[in-house]
Amino acid sequence: MWLYQKKLQYPVNIKKKDLAFAKQLITQYGGFAGELGAALRYLNQRYTMLDDRGKALLTDIGTEELAHVEIISSMLYQLMKDATIDELREAGLASHYAEHRKGLYPVDANGVPFTVAYFAGTGDVLADLSEDMAAEEKARAVYESLIDLTNDPDIIGPLLWLRQREIVHFQRFKELYNDYKRILNNKENNYSHSLFFFITYQFCYLDIFLMFSFFLIFLFFFKTGLSGRNRAGFVRIFNRFSV
Repeated sequence: MWLYQKKLQYPVNIKKKDLAFAKQLITQYGGFAGELGAALRYLNQRYTMLDDRGKALLTDIGTEELAHVEIISSMLYQLMKDATIDELREAGLASHYAEHRKGLYPVDANGVPFTVAYFAGTGDVLADLSEDMAAEEKARAVYESLIDLTNDPDIIGPLLWLRQREIVHFQRFKELYNDYKRILNNKENNYSHSLFFFITYQFCYLDIFLMFSFFLIFLFFFKTGLSGRNRAGFVRIFNRFSV
């Protein structure tokens, strides 16, 4: 069941427009470490997790990242909504206005459009969770850089909250990664032990088979009447192979 509340996870109430900062903040909408890419990454990777716990975790975090998209989008709109065309032009946003006016479009701070190449889905749980942990650390670092670029408390508040959520997500992914690694290592060890015993048993059976075969051959030649000399030579050969 999908439950949606028309309320931001963290309130956004920016009183002053800041086009220069909006141009930087938009990277957390459509950039390489942005919230849109994070949401799509986790909601796609969840299907190949080992159990329901992993699927639920990636579903929860992926859904929360969509809520973060709403927060970033609200901040961008409030930073730009009262700007004049001249102000947009001076801020280097004339091309954005030409294509989108004051609407939102997922790009990074350099205006490069969002691409799904920002994330991967290998189907390998350890590889995917490693990427997820790295993604959360990158997002945290970008939020810290953005905080350094502004003195507006109305902007800093949501950014600090978003930064903290990235840290929490990293911790949850790390816990799941460690649990899955332990599970997979145990399976690998069990497989190795099973293979070792299988091979050992096969050699035991082969040894028994060879010894029994030599014994039958030995009896055959004795019953068919080998000469004493040949019989002694055969005994030496049998003893050599049976050691």
